Order: sequence, then C-alpha cells, then structure tokens
Amino acid sequence: MKNLKVCPSTLKTGYDTYSPTAIKELFEGEKVSPFIDISFDSEMDQQLAMDNMGVMSISGAQEKFSAIVDDGKIRLAKKGEQATHILKPAPMILGLSTRKQIPANEHLTMQIASQVYGIQTAKNGLCFSPNGQPVYITKRFDVNHGIKDSIQEDFASVLEMTEQGNDSNFKYKGNYVQIADAIKQFVPAWLPQMEQFFKMVVFNYLYANGDAHMKNFSLINKGGEYFLAPAYDLMNTGIHIPNDSDFALEDGLSPEIEKSDVYETKGHPCRLDFERFAQQIGMPSKRTTQVLDQFMAIPSETYTLIDNSFLSDKMKRHYKRVIEERNMRFVRKSE
Repeated sequence: MKNLKVCPSTLKTGYDTYSPTAIKELFEGEKVSPFIDISFDSEMDQQLAMDNMGVMSISGAQEKFSAIVDDGKIRLAKKGEQATHILKPAPMILGLSTRKQIPANEHLTMQIASQVYGIQTAKNGLCFSPNGQPVYITKRFDVNHGIKDSIQEDFASVLEMTEQGNDSNFKYKGNYVQIADAIKQFVPAWLPQMEQFFKMVVFNYLYANGDAHMKNFSLINKGGEYFLAPAYDLMNTGIHIPNDSDFALEDGLSPEIEKSDVYETKGHPCRLDFERFAQQIGMPSKRTTQVLDQFMAIPSETYTLIDNSFLSDKMKRHYKRVIEERNMRFVRKSE
C-alpha cells in the first residue's frame, strides 16, 4: 500500500489520507479511503470498466469511468446507479512514455487553479489502485447528495458544432471569443461569469494547457438558468508534448483581434494580447488589470504545490520549466 505524506486532494502536508477539507468538499463529509480495489490492468476490472463505459463517454484518449462512494470505499458505479464521481486512470497511450504521470498532472494543475488563482474548479483528488498507480477522481458538479440537479452542456454543443464524418477534431475549431459571445447570450448575469472565463483562458495559456478545446468549457443549466460550469480537465500538456500549441482552438483568442508586435515577431502572445482579448469580450479595464496582475509572476504557492504533488521528481522539474517559459513570454513588453 502506498505510503502517503500529503493529502491526495489538497496536497497539504501531514496527512496519510484525505484531509478534513477534502472529505467535506470532495466526498460531502463522508470519510473515504484513498485506496481503491480497482485494477485497470486486470482482465476482470477491465471488463467491469468496459461495462461502466456504457454510462460515461470517452473524451479524446483518456478513459472516464463512473464511480460511487459505498461504505467509505470508491467503486465503479453499476448500471442504473447515479454516479457521483468520475475516475480517470492513466490513459492507454502506450507510445507516450509519460502517460502514467497524467493523473497527477491533472490533479496538480486543478489544485493550482483553485488554490492559487481562485478559479472555481470541479472538486478533485487522487486515489490509488492496488499497484499504487494514481487515479484522478473528480466530483460531478451536476450531482449533489446523489441526485442529478442540473444539466451540463459543453460549448461544442452550445455552438452546435458536430463531428463531420470521421473528423473528431471539430472541438478544436473556432476561437475563444465565440465562447465569450455564447456566455453573453445564455447567461443572464454574464459579467462575473465572464471574468471567470477570462481567468481560465489566461491560466490555460500560462500553465500550458494545449487541450482547452470547445468541449472543455461548459454551461450548467440549473432550474432553467445558465451558469458557467466550474473548470475541469485542466492539465499542463506541455510536459507531455514538446512544443505544444499555445491554444487548443485553431483560431486562438480570435483572428479579429490585432496581434501585438511581440506576438507577430515571436509567435507567442504577451500580456497586451490578453488585454485586447479582454476588451473584445466585454471585460471592464480595471478588472482586466487586476486579473492580469495576478499572473505577472509565478506565486510561491504554485511551487509548494508542485513540490507536494504526486508527479515524479523529473516531471516536477519539467513542470516548473514549462510554466517559467510561459511566464517569460507573457511579461514581454510590446512596442
């Protein structure tokens, strides 16, 4: 059994299981073991997982499995049961040598977004299979106390983007202003929601999330009213894919926004480009300045979370190098 020294949700030191904060937020107050009896490598559990996948769809290359907490243990949900959580083991991309680091990467990146930058995220943590392999776990934000109380619609659906033939890359089409325009259209009190969206876009750039596509942003329909869904699927893809793109969407922030001199000459955006993006989506200039000021330097809390994370030492160093490079791009002055 894996020996824990930090909470596998909050990454706070001094815990050999989930901390009280994690128990409250991730498991609605129920004490839960971080050790699961599911081996995604065993034939029997693979079959259970395949049956379970009839309930959850697969997004991209990473499998997602419906889960439930039963008497203090995390297990796969059975057909007909209302799942409360989602499990994401390391994806079976055998050609990717760092694939087993992906659950720890997603968990760390989500915690940084929430704890350091105040971005509302889906509650999340890690649990561990019998061989000690980390498995990402997240609480479904459309289910509360075992009851589904809202409907999630990703922006590929909101913008009526569909797969054409065998082209599964439809979710990478478009730009981020299109999402902002949809927020204005569907969310009644859109301005505070827009600030959250703006912070997500900036964060994804600075933390090298090259997979922030249309299906990784959503609206929540609760009681007939729309809200921006908490952030999910945040990951530093740059530590797995060398020279990953700055933005997941093909048209970036928007082709209608004039690029800064730095962007034109160096090929990567700087702060000025995000200021122009903020203006385009209706962000007040004062709030734009306050948000962007948060990102001008990497906070010490980020480094603490990286050091406490379940990434390997080598990947921790790589994670730091990638975000430091992104920060250098961001703070460059344009003429």
